[in-house]
Order: sequence, then C-alpha cells, then structure tokens
Amino acid sequence: MSLEQKDLNFDPGLILLTGATGYVGGRLLPVLEQSGYRVRCLARRPEILQPKVAASTEVVAGDVLERETLDAVLAGVKVAYYLIHSMGVKGSFEENDRLAARNFAEAARVAGVERIIYLGGLGDEHEELSPHLRSRQEVGEILRESGVPVLEFRASIVIGSGSLSFEMIRSLVERLPIMITPKWVMRNAQPIAIEDLIGYLTAAMNLPLSDYRVYEIGGADQDSYADIMRVYAKCRNLRIHMIPVPVLTPYLSSLWLGLVTPLYARIGRKLIESIVHSTVVRDEAALNVFDIQPMGIEQAIRRALANEDKAFAETRWSDALSSSGALPTWVGVRFGTRLVDSRTTQVARPPSIAFQPIQRIGGDTGWYACNWLWHLRGFMDLLVGGVGMRRGRLHAEHLRVGDTVDFWRVEAYEPEHRLRLVAEMKLPGRAWLEFQVTGNDQSSTITQTAIYDPIGLLGRLYWYAVCPLHHFVFSGMLRNIAKAALQVDEQTPTTISQK
Repeated sequence: MSLEQKDLNFDPGLILLTGATGYVGGRLLPVLEQSGYRVRCLARRPEILQPKVAASTEVVAGDVLERETLDAVLAGVKVAYYLIHSMGVKGSFEENDRLAARNFAEAARVAGVERIIYLGGLGDEHEELSPHLRSRQEVGEILRESGVPVLEFRASIVIGSGSLSFEMIRSLVERLPIMITPKWVMRNAQPIAIEDLIGYLTAAMNLPLSDYRVYEIGGADQDSYADIMRVYAKCRNLRIHMIPVPVLTPYLSSLWLGLVTPLYARIGRKLIESIVHSTVVRDEAALNVFDIQPMGIEQAIRRALANEDKAFAETRWSDALSSSGALPTWVGVRFGTRLVDSRTTQVARPPSIAFQPIQRIGGDTGWYACNWLWHLRGFMDLLVGGVGMRRGRLHAEHLRVGDTVDFWRVEAYEPEHRLRLVAEMKLPGRAWLEFQVTGNDQSSTITQTAIYDPIGLLGRLYWYAVCPLHHFVFSGMLRNIAKAALQVDEQTPTTISQK
C-alpha cells in the first residue's frame, strides 16, 4: 500500500481481536503484538487463551451470543477484528452467526468503535450459494447495518500449515495414492497463503475510511482442487492418480473425508457444500489498493511445509506429552504429518552425568541395545545405495551440529541437555531421534523420542511395520543409557524408575 493510500493520521489505539483461538486469529495475534499495538482479545474462556498471549495483551471474558457481555469488551476500542463463524457448531450455524453479528454490531456502535475489519468468504452473490458462504456474506451485511465503517475481505481457501483446507488436501494426497474423485474437485478456487491473508488484515487498519468496502482477495493462481492436490504431491515427491466419478453427494463426500482426513463429517459436509461453488476473485480492486503481491499455490504450499519444519525444529516433544505424565503408547502418537514414539526414564544422577552416555552414542560405543539390528539396518541401507553404518563418528566423546553419527547427522546439540539426530539412510520419509535430559543435582529425567514424517502410503506402512522393533530396541536403549549413566562414577545407586 502506497503512502498516499494510508490514513497517516489514524492511531489504532486499542485493537479488539475476536477469534484469537481460531486459525486466522491465532496467526494474526502475534503479528499485532510484535508490531507494538495494544491488543485486547475476546474469549469465552480467558484462562485457556491467556498463557498464549504476550504480557502486554489483555484477555477479557465475553460471548458474542450474549449481548450483555460485550459492552465491557468493546469499551475504549477503536479497531475491531471480527473473525468469528459457527461452522463447527451443532444446530443452525446460520442463526448463531446472525445473532452473533447483530450483538457485536450493536455493541460496537454503542461503544463508538471507529472501524471493523471482517473476514468473509468468496462466492458470487448472484448465484445460489451454499448455506455456509451465504451466512458469511450475510454477516458482513449485518455488521455494515450498524453504521460503523466495515472493511470486508472475501477469501477463498487458506493455505498454511494447520489450516482446514490444507489439512484436508494433505490427508487426501498422503493417504490415498489412488482416489475416487467427485465432481467438486474440478471446481476452481483461488487459494491464498496465510502470510498474504495476514498482510491484508494488518494493512486494512491504516486504509482511509473512504476506501472501506468489500474486497475480494486470493492468491496468484486459480486452480481446481485436483490441481492443488497435484501441486501438493509434487512438493512432497508423491504420485497420485485420480479416478473421477459423476456423482458423490456432499453427505457421502463428507463421510469419505471423515475416514481419511482429520475432518469430521459435519465440518466436511459444510466445507464441501461451499467448495462445489467456484471461489475465485472477480473484482481485483484489492490488488490496486493494497501493496501486496499474493504468492502462487506452489509457493504457498512449499512455505507451509517449510514453516512446519521450522516449528518442528524448535519443538521439544516432551512438552507436548500429557500434563498428567501419561506417555504415548509404543505405536506412537501423531503430531501433524509426523508420528512420534516418546519414552522417559529417571536416573539418580545430575544432567551433566546422565547426558554423558548420550553424547557418546554411535560409532565404537554403539547404540546401547540390539547393535546387531542397527548394523543389519545399515547393511540394508547400503544395498539400496544409502550411507550405511560406515561413517561412524568424528570424535568418541564430543559432538557438534553437522557431525555424522553412523547413518545419522547431528541436527541440534545442547551440551548436557539435548541431542537431535536426523536420519540420512534411505527411507520413504524423514526420521529423527532426539534425547533430552532435565533435572537437578540429585536426579535427571531422560526423554528419548523417535519422530518419523512418512511420505505417502508406503511411508506409513514402513512405520507400522517397524513399530514392534521400536518397542523392543528403544526400550532397551533407554534402559541401558540409564544404566550407563549410573556407572559413570563408582557409587552406583539403582535407577529410580522406568516408565
């Protein structure tokens, strides 16, 4: 957006963000916080959202379905983001959306809110739209009836790690190399990357009120859902085959999606009812008003996958385990596309000692359990052109990021605390092995985690085929690491517990 198009005299003051627990709102919140804005979030359960916001962000209790709760929420607010819809609720989501919008619009008018920014859905209003798209556009009309200036963005599907549409596409491609496709997969959409959508939402605050109107926004490409799935497959080096069928009703399609994707039937049916319509930009005014050049679908998908990898590299898997202390079963649990097998044990040694067997792992030291299986796996890797176990390790005692450890490479290393290895053997996917040690001067907790990102159906079959061996090998490895830690000095009390 050029300087002459910005309202340079406007101070947004206090910004209200609704929908901060949702996908788009959750991505918008840290951008507003990092930009130094004063933010207030509306939440039905503030205690859930509060730990996720910056110290400067205010979280207040309220419910758009209860008008009397909104006056205090909107007091002093100049800009309000309305990112709420009820697609996931039982009953009439249209009536809920209608009531919520009326309550919010009236409260915003009474509170003197100066501008509302709303995210709706693309769809030709002259056609017979699905109930979901019709409701999204009706909400925009209700908000405008308040008299408060409203800027409404209408967007197609959002591409970003964790978005509803992206997870649907990912699951279909990853799990079904051959799929029966109904007619709706040939409908055109104009997917928008989450980064571009957030760019539009933040830029809208500084737009002059004279330019507040409905803007249709999308990415650089118009593609069918079949095309989007093919692009995803290309980005993941997968092959897919589609067999079109003339009829598959939204209800049957939703049941089909419920079997192979994270969507349950109610959400799937409402989503499909919307995507049977073309959701493409017809009015390109946004490209002229906003200084944003949206990315194409392949770049959006690659960025989503890269952002997942970045977040994964910063993840401590032990933090994601149950707060009750219960551990995942030996067959592993799922985080995104990745399958995780995590185990812990405690040992009566401080972290500086408990970590020593871990930093010596591989090479001449071996893997603390079933070394013959590790060497067999290395031999099998050599047969298919992999690196095998020949590389060993550079130094028997010390490690640094980038070092090789047999058919692994050190990806992350924090002395006395953490080691993450990434596999370089031939696999139908990507694999990591991570060790983390925490504790105090008397005892330590050792967490050992195997992580696998399968590529396609073959990758999943590989994981479940080796799961019984994981249980046998990884349990023995962790147990013997703890024993080795106890033998670092001569006084060797017994291991406290093994889970």
